[in-house]
Amino acid sequence: MGQCGITSSKTVLVFLNLIFWAAAGILCYVGAYVFITYDDYDHFFEDVYTLIPAVTIIAVGGLLFIIGLIGCCATIRESRCGLITFVIILLLVFVTDVAVVVLGYIYRSKVEDEVNHSIQKVYNEYNGTNADASSRAIDYVQRQLHCCGIHTYSDWMNTRWFNEFQNNSVPVSCCKPNVNNCTGSLAHPGDLYPEGCEALVVKKLKEIMMYVIWAALTFATIQVFGMLCACVVLCRRSRDPAYELLITGGTYA
Repeated sequence: MGQCGITSSKTVLVFLNLIFWAAAGILCYVGAYVFITYDDYDHFFEDVYTLIPAVTIIAVGGLLFIIGLIGCCATIRESRCGLITFVIILLLVFVTDVAVVVLGYIYRSKVEDEVNHSIQKVYNEYNGTNADASSRAIDYVQRQLHCCGIHTYSDWMNTRWFNEFQNNSVPVSCCKPNVNNCTGSLAHPGDLYPEGCEALVVKKLKEIMMYVIWAALTFATIQVFGMLCACVVLCRRSRDPAYELLITGGTYA
């Protein structure tokens, strides 16, 4: 019964290390996705520290690849030193994952205030040219999120761009995609997206932060299983002289 338990623990541990390799790729992908999205929405919040969870999760992804390599080698070779190193590194990464979750919730709660504080300024800086970063950001957001203005399309009437051009229209990025020959004219409000962008930008950024939080929570749970299996192997190895090798099926002297 004991040998069955130790063999099962080692088998699960090897399997978990393979999962760590897959997790490393997934975490790096999530972190990169946050960076790319930040580049599209960075004009709507000024706190660059919002990227800390993304940076941390990419670093954790890199560490998980190394952890998977160490764990596989230590488990297959039955290395006590390797398994201890494996557990210590896993514990440190687990603490980092917990920190990512905490930071994710902190910055997620700050997103709405950040967007509310900066969105009016961004819209006032709009000049309608592709060379202007703020203009590109607004046009991108309005097309992607299917929105127009801050709270509604009529908000454009209070912007500097609208007052300068005085053509009673909003940017064509406010036009619904199924409307032909839309010029953004306020004379045809049915051609425009009715919903404002502020609430949708906040929702999008909060969703992105939740991806980071759930990814960190998921892999923190997997790491707990990894630490438990490694501890079972270590404890049994130190107490049982007839320790079964995973590869050869023989005994460890």
